[in-house]
Amino acid sequence: MNTQKLERTQYNLLPDDPGVYRFFDEEGIIYVGKAKNLKKRVSSYFTKNDHNRKTYRLVQEIHYIQVTVVNSEFDALLLENSLIKENQPKYNILLKDDKSFPSICITNERFPRIYSTRRIDRSKGQYFGPYTSVKAMNNVLDLIRKLYKIRTCNFNLSETNIAKGKFKVCLEYHIGNCLGPCEGLQQEHEYMVEIAQAKEILKGNISPIRKSFLGQMQEAATELNFELAQSFKVKLEYLEKFQVKSLIVQQKFTNLDVFTILHDEPKSYINYMMIEEGTIKISETVEVKNNLNNSPEDILQYSMLALRDKYQSSNKEVLTNIELEDWPEVSMIVPKIGDKKKLIDLSLKNAFMSKREKQAQAENIKNKPNHALIELKKELQLTEMPYHIECFDNSNIQGTHPVASMVCFKNGKPSKKDYRKFNIKTVVGPDDFSSMYEIVTRRYSKLLNEGLPFPKLVVIDGGKGQLGAAVKALKDLGVYGEIPICGIAKRLEEIYVPNDPIPLHISKKSEALKLLQHARDEAHRFAITFHRQKRSKTSLKSELDEIKGIGQNTRELLFREFGSVEKMKKADFEQLSAAVGPSKAQLLKSAFKK
Repeated sequence: MNTQKLERTQYNLLPDDPGVYRFFDEEGIIYVGKAKNLKKRVSSYFTKNDHNRKTYRLVQEIHYIQVTVVNSEFDALLLENSLIKENQPKYNILLKDDKSFPSICITNERFPRIYSTRRIDRSKGQYFGPYTSVKAMNNVLDLIRKLYKIRTCNFNLSETNIAKGKFKVCLEYHIGNCLGPCEGLQQEHEYMVEIAQAKEILKGNISPIRKSFLGQMQEAATELNFELAQSFKVKLEYLEKFQVKSLIVQQKFTNLDVFTILHDEPKSYINYMMIEEGTIKISETVEVKNNLNNSPEDILQYSMLALRDKYQSSNKEVLTNIELEDWPEVSMIVPKIGDKKKLIDLSLKNAFMSKREKQAQAENIKNKPNHALIELKKELQLTEMPYHIECFDNSNIQGTHPVASMVCFKNGKPSKKDYRKFNIKTVVGPDDFSSMYEIVTRRYSKLLNEGLPFPKLVVIDGGKGQLGAAVKALKDLGVYGEIPICGIAKRLEEIYVPNDPIPLHISKKSEALKLLQHARDEAHRFAITFHRQKRSKTSLKSELDEIKGIGQNTRELLFREFGSVEKMKKADFEQLSAAVGPSKAQLLKSAFKK
């Protein structure tokens, strides 16, 4: 593979080869794409005029381009998938998966255990899943526990510990669920035979297990060992019941994957079904947000890679509802009739049901009354529902770097795009009251001048003093009475309202108080973060200011390249020299040593 970096205006220098391109802004990767022809694909971003709004905005943000040439379009798809997972660029399509599905782990310790978990640590053992249905996973675990005697304790069953007699058999041994390996009552090789068979069941290979049990049952019956034969007959019945609980499609089907896409701007819904021995082992629908008007083919291919990787599928046959090119050793088939077409129809039905469910949830959330807002309106005796809340807080340490924040909550939820930061301009020293007066004045004079709507409630982080300063600001602007306002004091969570010396105490269990606390804590967090950034930026710049020969332009270049003085100190001479030249790199290295 060959990688090269170009300025955005040098796209004509790109080769006519397949590969992956990365667009960077000044902070990092913002988009990763693949192409059959890098030159044609990348140049289209800069030469075409029919882009949608998001693509146009992407192009405006591109600072430079990096491309990697590969041997084939499939190699480009693999590399693109890897880079998207690693960097999560903001303009790429991303699978929306907010669920943590459980898996089954077979540990790699002596006398392995089998258990379900949502945490994946490959160093602990082999994992099977994840399972989209907890019920299906529990059915598998229940089957394994009925067929085999697998220990449930977490003892370290080393040969030394067992020889020393450190452990005693537990109730599981006495009720017949364990054969007592902790006391050396079961040999390791016998135990591992059962573990190997359990692995086959977890892989979906039930036929070999059925044949094994059937053979052992017949052998035991021939030897007139009817009790043993009966035990294998019971195990066979467990297998039959397990398969009845599974969704059987067609016993004749070998292992294959089914992918379908419902493409509905600006979102798509991908359903994936993994078929093993005629049984649907996995069924999951994911929602994909289409950021840049990607084609259904691109969205489906990216989703296929991600889902096959997630469920560790290596099936050679894939059924889809749209035409795709075959991958190496993987056939893409669009069935038109027969049982395979029925699988596509079933998959599409799952995708449609998931889409309808998501839309219904969104509609319910939109129309559902917010109980916290209803309570807050009642407690503060407001005339309108406080759908729009703004909360203010100050931050300074011993009067240095005074800043303030305003956070916005809409319909009871943080609206981060409406958050605002303030540098305190007119106050000298640690004067919280004057600072509060300044930022409230600045905020609402701006809304007043621009004719923008006022919030339905203003919350001040502080007691009577801070609230009084904010009220004075509103009065001086001539808008007092138009905007409901209150203060929340942290010590006793008391709520202060204007012209009432007695604070209001809202129940600690009240949703209204929790909402006010959330707004207050969010304003405090936002102010503190801004204060730390400002303090850190000032202290870092001053450290470089003390180095003679390092001017403003060089400082800006260094911060753009390394981000912080700490990273500059860790950089070697070659890295510094590449950024600012050898002479200034030597000045920096000498200064950092002191």
